[in-house]
Amino acid sequence: MITEGTATHWLDPGPFLRGVAWLDKGRPVRADPADGMRLPWDTGERATLPIGVRLEFTAHGAHAVEIRYRATVPGPTDALRDLAHGFALWDRHGVVREVWTEPAAEAVVRIELPGGPGPFTVHPPEAQSPLILGLRGIGGAVAPAPPAPRWVVHGDSITEGWWSTRPAHGWPAVAGRALGWDTVNLGYAGAARGELATAEQIASLPADVLTLAFGTNCWSRVPFSAPLLYETTRAFLDLVRQGHPRTPLLLLSPVLRPDAERTPNRLGATLGALRDAMERAARDRIAAGDGRLVLLPGRDLLGPQHLEDGLHPNDGGHQVLGLAVVTALRRAGFGAG
Repeated sequence: MITEGTATHWLDPGPFLRGVAWLDKGRPVRADPADGMRLPWDTGERATLPIGVRLEFTAHGAHAVEIRYRATVPGPTDALRDLAHGFALWDRHGVVREVWTEPAAEAVVRIELPGGPGPFTVHPPEAQSPLILGLRGIGGAVAPAPPAPRWVVHGDSITEGWWSTRPAHGWPAVAGRALGWDTVNLGYAGAARGELATAEQIASLPADVLTLAFGTNCWSRVPFSAPLLYETTRAFLDLVRQGHPRTPLLLLSPVLRPDAERTPNRLGATLGALRDAMERAARDRIAAGDGRLVLLPGRDLLGPQHLEDGLHPNDGGHQVLGLAVVTALRRAGFGAG
């Protein structure tokens, strides 16, 4: 309802939020708050950041939208600290505008709309861990965008979107836009080593499609042997399938990491050997009858020119990786178009 001829009342943001896995006292989080004691510290720490959480809405006469939020200053060691701190408005064709903001105990940002009903998406500044308190249309009303298929994506810092210059540029966001899906990003920088508690949490989440993209940190952060990663991948898939026996599932093996491809870790495994072990575990499960599981080998999807620091993709690399995932999902019959 319009008040003062210009703005609607503040609306509960809940129906507008997308990419939400769990809520902890009203704040979106990316690991089950009731199961945190079983997760490694680094997983739990990254799960507090609302990566991929966004607002999606349609406009009905509104020429702007206001968003009320709280945001904090990112920590000094947070790798996201140098990224742009702004609210980015997107429509079907791409980014419309960005409005720069500062951390605040409570503030309101106003974003002008380009006209038309949308749908529109607003990506908040993830590094500030913003908590959206409300939104309202200016000059008209806004309404939640229609629901879309829910795509749960699990992986490491590459999935979390590191070295993409905007939240909307990470490969899960790129692929989700192309597919028209509601992307739920469970990427945990420095983690995602096949933790079985994470597999059980994924099994409990509602999902129309699943993608698993871990393994790189099994070469370095916590060294795995190839046999260990083979068995871990088998166990991880078994647990996920207990909650999602027929859900389409894409396994993306580690992408190129030049310094690790032929370099043994402390258990003697190269990244190439670890990748082979993951892929063999997936192929064995497919051969055993899992017809809803698809493997996308990651080794040749990116080249050195796509890597910002020899490990994480730049914006171009995230675009290439996201579209490769889209192609694989569509070829498997899991994506429209």
